[in-house]
Amino acid sequence: MKIEDFVDPYLGKTWGDLGARILTSGSQIAVTLGYPATGMVDELQTRLAQFLNTDNIELEVNFQAPRGRGFEHVKHVIAVASGKGGVGKSTTAVNLALALDAEGAKVGLLDADIYGPSQGMMLGVAQGKRPAVKDGKFFEPIRAHGLKAMSMSFMVDDNTPMVWRGPMASGALQQILTQTLWQDLDYLIVDMPPGTGDIQLTLSQKVPVSGAVIVTTPQDIALLDAIKGIEMFAKVDIPVLGIVENMSVHICPKCGHVSHLFGEGGGDRVAKELGVPLLAELPLAMSIREQADGGQPTVHAEPESDISHLYRAAARHMAARLWNGEQAAPKISLVDD
Repeated sequence: MKIEDFVDPYLGKTWGDLGARILTSGSQIAVTLGYPATGMVDELQTRLAQFLNTDNIELEVNFQAPRGRGFEHVKHVIAVASGKGGVGKSTTAVNLALALDAEGAKVGLLDADIYGPSQGMMLGVAQGKRPAVKDGKFFEPIRAHGLKAMSMSFMVDDNTPMVWRGPMASGALQQILTQTLWQDLDYLIVDMPPGTGDIQLTLSQKVPVSGAVIVTTPQDIALLDAIKGIEMFAKVDIPVLGIVENMSVHICPKCGHVSHLFGEGGGDRVAKELGVPLLAELPLAMSIREQADGGQPTVHAEPESDISHLYRAAARHMAARLWNGEQAAPKISLVDD
């Protein structure tokens, strides 16, 4: 067996076909993947050892984001969207961003919900804190929990409604996106407003978006709206990287009873029908809501929890979908001991 014939667990393609860079020295193997995978090094080592039929390997996993459709120093822009409100889109966006950071990527988070920005609160940014301005026209993103963040909530008071028509909101989005000094980012996660309106069209037409993630619940009406969101991105040639199903199941903390309060299997069914992966099925858990409301999202507050591992697996899979195999052939080097 050759290392380059190992099939990537997320993409179903060999590392050779994907263009992984592989360096070997005796039993030591270093591989550079096109998605961050700090959290699954042990799993990959076990799988690779089984594939090579040996127990004597030490695996080092590195990461280099592939060339993307991004702008300036941002390699990939990923939109996190939903067809309707109330499905946990913003909570998913911040936890996916934190998960990518935990996996080893350089990550930014843009709150594109101009009318109802919430990322400032979810990241624990103090009310009234404003981004610094450089050269009179560029914003310095606010750093929170390892992320570079920008939101309309940093510009206005939390209680100030944005009474703007569509073109004004779209113009504001373009301004905070293009006039923020993101510097070098592997991924910029964009928390979209719900629906399929002006903001969504502005982002898809004016910004080189690499892909989108659709957030839904198992409820039939939410799934119908999720399908509309997927079709919208298809019309503007933005690939859907996958679906995240929130509130999939409720497990009673006292007796362990499992309840599917909003239906069962809907996200998986839609994912199969539309040919996109189901990235995660997240439980209906009070802790997710409480931690986000308290400015300490789950992946930051409880990094080793089961829910955090679900977010991290979803983030890895999402990022892996951007590793399209159009890179150079794998480079395999042998180093003498």
